[in-house]
Amino acid sequence: MPQNRNVLTPEALTMMDVIARTGSFAAAARELGKVPSSLTYSVRQLEEALDVLLFDRRSRQARLTAAGDELLSEGRRLLEQMDAVANRVKRVATGWEAQLSVAVDGVISRATILEMCEAFYSLERGAGATAAADSTIERGHGTRLRLRTEVMAGTWEALVTGQADLAIGVGMGRETTQGVQMKEIGTMSFVFAVAPHHPLANASGPISDAELVRHRAVAVADSAQRLTPLTVNLLPGQDVLTVSSMQIKLEVQLRCLACGFVPEPLAREHILAGRLVVKEVQRAAQVAQLAYAWRVPGGHAAGASRKTSLGLGLRWWLEQLESPTTRKALLERHGSPYITSVL
Repeated sequence: MPQNRNVLTPEALTMMDVIARTGSFAAAARELGKVPSSLTYSVRQLEEALDVLLFDRRSRQARLTAAGDELLSEGRRLLEQMDAVANRVKRVATGWEAQLSVAVDGVISRATILEMCEAFYSLERGAGATAAADSTIERGHGTRLRLRTEVMAGTWEALVTGQADLAIGVGMGRETTQGVQMKEIGTMSFVFAVAPHHPLANASGPISDAELVRHRAVAVADSAQRLTPLTVNLLPGQDVLTVSSMQIKLEVQLRCLACGFVPEPLAREHILAGRLVVKEVQRAAQVAQLAYAWRVPGGHAAGASRKTSLGLGLRWWLEQLESPTTRKALLERHGSPYITSVL
């Protein structure tokens, strides 16, 4: 195996590519600036090391064998990967992250997040939002985005455990830790809703906890693995159907399988269409204060003097989140994903 690695060099793979493309050793030698005998010798060394025949010697042209064709195909892929690695290293050196991980809570507008991804991928030279980028932003910056959908404490956990660089939709009530900075997005109100044919749909007056406990509730499981999972608006002794996402929770309530509290913006179109009915309950109305938070390189508390240490990708996302229009869209735009952009 080590011997194979020694012979499968970029130069050898490039030589194979040129021979196959030009169709002859002589033409390949001219393009590479070598004599044909040198090229023939190099190919024989490669064949001996791999113990395979790469070219069919019975033809006057450089015709690949099945083994040679496979080596050429994989060789071209390896050369492309080598070039990609080199380019990514250069981009990292200029301030772009190789990968940027964003944890998004399930109550945040997916359409808006995807629009932000769209805008991020379409960055062109000089089109960055910061002067600090010194016009080095160009199409194909190469930062790979990794989106994670989390629920409640899981969104915060993804950030503080280093699984995410940016978390969107964390609760403002959490105490920040060293190396993390947080800014408010806004508030999101929750309403108690049931399907029109649910027994509680015809209830008169505010519904008491004593009445609620008699009906099955649906809850979204907190995605936290290490932190203590949060439980909200569930009553002791109440039958509970647990699901993995807010979208499934809505579907459960639309099918009259259970009742529960839902973010008003997320359920709004179903409420307006009459597919869900909002009912008043005796318990206090729930309003969530949501924020976005990010990790600062080096584990230091964030401040103006540390801003230059942030990667260009993260800085771009933070600048988009400074926009009141974007923050509002993250909370409010839960209808069709194909509506007018807000960015």
